[in-house]
Amino acid sequence: MPSETPDAEQFAAPGLFQRHERAIVGGSTLLLFLLVWELAFRLAWVNPLFISSPTQVALAAVEVFSSAEFRADIGVSASEFLIGYLMAIAVGVPLGMAVGWYRRLYYLCSPFIHTLNTIPRITLLPVIIIWFGIGIWSKVVVVFLGAVIPILISTCAGVRTSDERFLRVARSFSASQGRIFRTIVLPGTVPFIFTGLKYGSGRALLGVIVGELYAATAGIGYFIASAGNAFQTDKMLVGVLLVVATGLVTTEGLNRIERRFDRWRPNVGSSE
Repeated sequence: MPSETPDAEQFAAPGLFQRHERAIVGGSTLLLFLLVWELAFRLAWVNPLFISSPTQVALAAVEVFSSAEFRADIGVSASEFLIGYLMAIAVGVPLGMAVGWYRRLYYLCSPFIHTLNTIPRITLLPVIIIWFGIGIWSKVVVVFLGAVIPILISTCAGVRTSDERFLRVARSFSASQGRIFRTIVLPGTVPFIFTGLKYGSGRALLGVIVGELYAATAGIGYFIASAGNAFQTDKMLVGVLLVVATGLVTTEGLNRIERRFDRWRPNVGSSE
């Protein structure tokens, strides 16, 4: 009886399209969207007063990025974002681990955590501005409050969902609490931490822009509001696209860091 030979196509190396399918499909979709957008503007399908075109936005980007005032706005918003977000990480991750690990601390803190989670942080803006003024620190506080709660809740959830079977086995071998936390709880919490970091980064960007829209004299949010009030749609979209690009770059950076931790995290289950 002749032996069956595997189909040669099964082992064929992937072609150019298969290797770069995501980039090709995504790039084609983006180009089609920009083309339709440009045509909609050129053929006056919408009122040109309320929408610009990709070419005009590109020209406006060259103009505004050459402005020292716009670069100063970027510096202000970047400072607010980085300070507030890093503060949220420094508080949210350790506190989330502690709240998830210690039962009584969870009982003590959970009412305050859930209360802050249900309150839109934007509603606290007037009080924050009264306390901290319209300078950079009021926006830093808004960014911190927006990012710290999702980071804290996600980290706490990761600790509290640790597999009870592994914990029982470790305790049966008289493993110390610190060793259990380092070898079982912490590795299993890593995906939850990064989920909170990615969600928190979006809330942090939202806090920067909303805070600057509400009360500021500089920053990207202030630039967007000023351009919108002057009906400079092309410049306004430059600011919006800059915020979008910042969010995408931040998320991709966190994804890359998370993949490094995935290689470090031990695999659970049979390797067969």
